[in-house]
Amino acid sequence: QVLLVESGGGLVQAGGSLRLSCAASGRAVTNVAMGWFRQAPGKEREFVSAISWRDGSTYYGDSVKGRFTISSENAKITVSLQMNSLKPEDTAVYYCAAVAYLAAGMDLRDRLDYDYWGQGTPVTVSS
Repeated sequence: QVLLVESGGGLVQAGGSLRLSCAASGRAVTNVAMGWFRQAPGKEREFVSAISWRDGSTYYGDSVKGRFTISSENAKITVSLQMNSLKPEDTAVYYCAAVAYLAAGMDLRDRLDYDYWGQGTPVTVSS
């Protein structure tokens, strides 16, 4: 059963913009937070951004602050990532993820705290 589906990836020139979307279904719609991670070839999966439904707090990785914006039009169901001023180093597969339950000490920047993952959507930024 597919629980998270990403869309919106593609090829863009440096300086351009893309908007990624993620839709949750099934048991994933009871999540408490959703986020985006990315993984470039040969590198670890990296935190990009997250949003907590408890208080609407948003979080960003240092490399994307000021350029990317996470948002949602339907909390717990959809989440979007607006990516502006894209750089070649933003090239990666972008994954949507969701957290099932709140837990003490949880860190939304830590991929290990996420319970559901999408299949990923590739983003390529050409120089």
